[in-house]
Amino acid sequence: MNTFRSICLFFIILPIFTACQSVGEVDSAFVDPTKMDREVDIALANLYETTPSAKYLATRAKGILVFPDVLKAGFIGGAEYGNGALRKYNQTVGYYNIVAGSYGFQAGVESFTYALFFMNEDALSYLDNSDGFEVGVGPNVVVMNKGMARNLTTMTLRDDVYAFVFGQEGLMAGMGLQGSKITKVAK
Repeated sequence: MNTFRSICLFFIILPIFTACQSVGEVDSAFVDPTKMDREVDIALANLYETTPSAKYLATRAKGILVFPDVLKAGFIGGAEYGNGALRKYNQTVGYYNIVAGSYGFQAGVESFTYALFFMNEDALSYLDNSDGFEVGVGPNVVVMNKGMARNLTTMTLRDDVYAFVFGQEGLMAGMGLQGSKITKVAK
């Protein structure tokens, strides 16, 4: 019985870790630019409506990377994946995907939206020039909650990247960006 369980666990975890391998730029066939831009518009409108300080942050950001539909699923091992667009001055300048894998006790399926506000050119340059931006390595990323968002001022904006997680649907234990890898999609 333990052998059977080990084999099942292996086949559950193998695709997760395989999907998280660095592959450089991803083929653009995975992203429909028109649909993605429309979804990013909707996601940002929802964020600005529910969190007015995000709109304030947008006026000071050098770029905003939005993943309008990230799917996270897990049972013992977990994975998340989504496609997104980078906006500079309200214009899309590139497409990206986000991938993460995790292990440990977890179960469920959830979809949500990430919006990352890049506050300086160094952080944005790191995204543009790295072979996959790993959250937790490189520029400092702060995941915002409603209390922090209410207290944003020009005096408190000192970090490289501010991230909002919103629009959650489904049920999944745990939420975070740590360990996520963001990769540019080839044009």
